[in-house]
Order: sequence, then structure tokens, then C-alpha cells
Amino acid sequence: MSTITSVEIHDLRFPTSVTADGSDAMNQDADYSAAYVVLLTDETVDGEPLRGHGFTFTIGRGNELCAAAARSYANHLVGQDLDDVVGDLGGTYRLLASDSQLRWLGPEKGVVHLALAAVMNAAWDLAARRAGKPLWRYLVELPAETLVDALDLRYLSDELTRDEAIAMLRATAPLRAARTAELEAAGGYPCYTTSAGWLGYDDDKMVRLLREAVAEGYSHVKLKVGRDLHEDRRRVALARAIIGPDIKLMIDANQMWDVPQAIEWVNALAEYDLHWIEEPTSPDDILGHAAIRAAVAPIGVATGEHGMNRVLFKQLLQAEAIDYCQIDSARMASVNEIVAVYLMAAKRGVPVCPHAGGVGLCELVQHLSIFDYIALTGTTEDRVTEYVDHLHEHFADPCIVADARYVVPTRPGYSAEIIEGSIAEFEFPDGGYWRQVVA
Repeated sequence: MSTITSVEIHDLRFPTSVTADGSDAMNQDADYSAAYVVLLTDETVDGEPLRGHGFTFTIGRGNELCAAAARSYANHLVGQDLDDVVGDLGGTYRLLASDSQLRWLGPEKGVVHLALAAVMNAAWDLAARRAGKPLWRYLVELPAETLVDALDLRYLSDELTRDEAIAMLRATAPLRAARTAELEAAGGYPCYTTSAGWLGYDDDKMVRLLREAVAEGYSHVKLKVGRDLHEDRRRVALARAIIGPDIKLMIDANQMWDVPQAIEWVNALAEYDLHWIEEPTSPDDILGHAAIRAAVAPIGVATGEHGMNRVLFKQLLQAEAIDYCQIDSARMASVNEIVAVYLMAAKRGVPVCPHAGGVGLCELVQHLSIFDYIALTGTTEDRVTEYVDHLHEHFADPCIVADARYVVPTRPGYSAEIIEGSIAEFEFPDGGYWRQVVA
């Protein structure tokens, strides 16, 4: 019998605040961080130890809380039969989520939910590695009943039942081989860039990066806004002048505004032909998003990177509060919740355009977007996944973007493994970089 023998937890922090990478109106000094989980086993694949890698994403202080909570969850898996863990990922999820004392601290939100995401991401990576498949293919090739039984459909039956989910997945089964070939022939899944748009960048840097994005073939770019309306008008006008009339321009306020302020601010920028406004207000304000959507149309409303769980997304969809659904691969509790949201969005015809960037989020969401195309929607129309060009060098299987598309991953797993050298350098507080800073 193979088992999970132990778990490693690492508090990794990268000093992105030094260069203003990740800066926006709400988060001006982010040090992009990961509570990183490694599930160790006594099994080998092709002579190499079989491990599962996962993480959740934070921006610095407090990452140690997520790491501690992740250890509390992961300890439930130590000593478990590997067949039981990866053969029943729904059961594994329910085992962890049913820890009522940890759940009380949420429930299903905040630090404990981020930690559950990290551990379940590692469990899904472990399952895909054991099967010898990239996660997207592992999901695509699971029988519909097996995948649906892994999902957390609790509290969703007024919007999505088990039978509906199975029927939706079964309906695409005959189309999946052709869709896979089509996506690979197209060069991968389309993405947009936020790399030029951080609020802390000066004009010269923003203009240079926007020109590079245009040259690299991006049809969508995004700018951060929300600190000063006059400055936003100037920067958005400059960006539109650089990218021209044909490239879609999105703006992101990162939750800065009350509802009336959001409506006023977005309409003041509407002359620059905006594609969407992202996170215009509190991520929990469903009716506020609906009011903003009605008042700023035809500019779309996008949100979800801080969506706490599948129930919030159910309500956003039911209230017709969003035009674009933005799941986050490390905030909801992994595939078990995320695929449920994809199914609800597909049922209502709302495009899912995942949030990425951060530490490793691009590596994860490429798998999810590819699954969405192959197993659910079969289209990339009005769908585009975020890409930010930083921190990929820390991953053993970094995402590859060419011609503004995520190249379809081929290596087994969830692309979540962080290389040993990066752990040694950026573990907090004892990694090489942080020892120098503290000294």
C-alpha cells in the first residue's frame, strides 16, 4: 500500500514591491507570496519520488497564517492510503472541509479557505502526476460522474443539480478530441496582459510595455485605476492612444469604490471605449455589482478574483450582476469548487475569464481555461485569460505564452512545482534574500 508519508509547508515571499510589480489602488506595496504545500509519498513514477505540489497566493504579511492553516489541513492526509486520496478527490475534499473546528474560522472563506485551496491544489497535482497527465487532460478524460462526484455542489441545487452537471459534461464527450486538436492547432488559449498596467509604473515604463504588448499580438490589455480620477483619465487616454482603437482596453479598480462612486468614475472614463471594469466595489456586494452593471453598460462588469466561494458566484450569476466571471485558482477550494462555478457560468452563458498573475496563478489557470474550452464551452469568443509576465522562472514547469496564447501544457500535473533554489532563496524569514534584508 502506498501512502502519503509527510507534508512540507513553505512560506515563500517574493519582493515585488521593490519594482512596484502588482501595485494597484488598493494594494500599493505587494510582496507576492505563496503558502506552498508539498505532499510526499512512498511511491515512485519512472524512478522519481511521487509528490503533489500546491499553493495559495497572498501578498506578504499573513502568509504565515495561511501556511499554518494549510499544515492543519494537510496533516489529515498524512498516513492516508494514496489510492483513497487520489482515487476519491471528492472524498478527500470532504474529509478536509468537514473539519468543523477549522471551518468555524470561515466558514468557507478567508485564511482557512485559502489554506484548503493550497492543500487540494496539491492533491489534484498529485492525482494528475500519478496518472501521467497534465491536469487539464486528467480532468477532460475523467468520466462525467467521477468528476461531478468530486465537486462541491452543496448549497447550489437551486442553480445546478448533479444530474444537470453530468448531462452538460456528457454532451461534450464526443467533441473533446476535435476541440483539443483545434486548440493545439490555434497555438493555445488566448490571454490578455496586465503587465503594462500596474499603478506604480511611470508613464515611460507603461508606454514601453504597452508597445511591447501590441507588438506581441495582444488583443486585450488592462490598466489599474481608482486612486485619482484626473490621473486615471490621463493614463487611460495615453494608453488608448498607444494601443489604437482596435485593441480592447480593460480597467481594474481593485475594490476601491462605493457603488455611486463606481458608476460616476467609470462613466467619466467611458469615452476611451472600455471593454470592462473589474472589481469596481466590494467583492461581496452582489446587488452593488448589479446596479453598477446596469448603469455603465455597454461597458462590461467583471469580478471574482476575491470571490470567497462557489455560493457567492451562484448569487452573482443569479442576480445577473456580472458580464465576465473571474475565478481565482487559489482562493476557492481548488478544482472541487472551481469546476462547479464553470458549470454554473456555462449554463447561463457567462464567459469565465480567470484572474491570474500573482505567484503561479498563470501556471494553474491555463489548465482550467483549457478544460473549459474542451469539456464545456467549445469557444473562445469573448473569453480571455489573464497573463502577467513575472515570477515564472521559479517554477519547474512554467507556463509558456506565445502570440498572446497560453501554449497547451504537456507535462504531468498542475504546473505547480516550485524549484528548490527559489525555496532556498525566498522562504521567509530564513531564505537567502530575506536574511540579507533583515540584516
